[in-house]
Amino acid sequence: MLNLPSQFNPSHIKTRQLELLVQLDEKKSVLHAAYASHMTQSAASKLLCELEETLGVKLFLRHSRGVESTLYGEILVQHARSALAELKHAFDEVSALKSGLSGQAAIGTVVTSAIDLVPKAVATLKLRFPQVLVSIEMDFSEALVHRLQEGKLDMIIARIHNPADLKDLHFVPLEEASHAVFARAGHPLGRKRGLTWDDLLPQTWVLPPQGNVLRDRLTLLLFEKGLEMPRQLVETSALPVITSLLEMSDMIAPLPKKVVQPYRQFGILKQLPIRLDLQLGPAGIITRRDNKLSPSARCVLSVLHEEAGQ
Repeated sequence: MLNLPSQFNPSHIKTRQLELLVQLDEKKSVLHAAYASHMTQSAASKLLCELEETLGVKLFLRHSRGVESTLYGEILVQHARSALAELKHAFDEVSALKSGLSGQAAIGTVVTSAIDLVPKAVATLKLRFPQVLVSIEMDFSEALVHRLQEGKLDMIIARIHNPADLKDLHFVPLEEASHAVFARAGHPLGRKRGLTWDDLLPQTWVLPPQGNVLRDRLTLLLFEKGLEMPRQLVETSALPVITSLLEMSDMIAPLPKKVVQPYRQFGILKQLPIRLDLQLGPAGIITRRDNKLSPSARCVLSVLHEEAGQ
């Protein structure tokens, strides 16, 4: 019985041997595999024998109808395909960069990152690779995750309640966003001393629809305080609609501080003096584990990580 060597040196395996393995598995014939690999039958037989000697196992069984892979052969063919695909992918990336990267990438984002991280990353990308077309969609985390899993988006910035539950996704967390309750500048509650939840709950609130993580966490927060949800509601997640409603009425809304910062600087909105301990969990840059991104999408992903790190 043949045994695998205790020490394996990858340099002993040639790329032509990997290609031959794949062709042997597909053609089931040394002659046809050799022809597809652009070599003679004797050269193919020699490469196969050398590889079997290197590994110390039989990879293919010869019979009158051709060849059939052994269990060892099936394992090696699987990895040979992956290795050749990775090499092809690397070659495509280098070629794309040499010729001036073009192509397109689709990003999905929640509103918090749509205000800051995503625009910064796209602006940086366009300076480096102006020919890359970037499309950006903004939605709830739940909808974005679904579209990513369907392959309609290359990457998303979103929240996942428990990233460990979604084994098919790769999640890199970002900094937790801080939230507060906001109203228009000059709102009566903005001047009230000792503002309490009893003052806030009778107001008309602008909230995202049920199922959204912010809505769920606010419901839980109020439940823990022994309070009920506000009865007067307007449901929307569209930031322009929310800010317009706050500006022209006495409605209030919980929003990420970073998102509202420009409206505060121009004196349009004001943070109400009450603590809002909303822990939504950090958003993260999310990709599919099984998805081989195009060169342009990989560059977008790289710039997103770069800007997030800053």
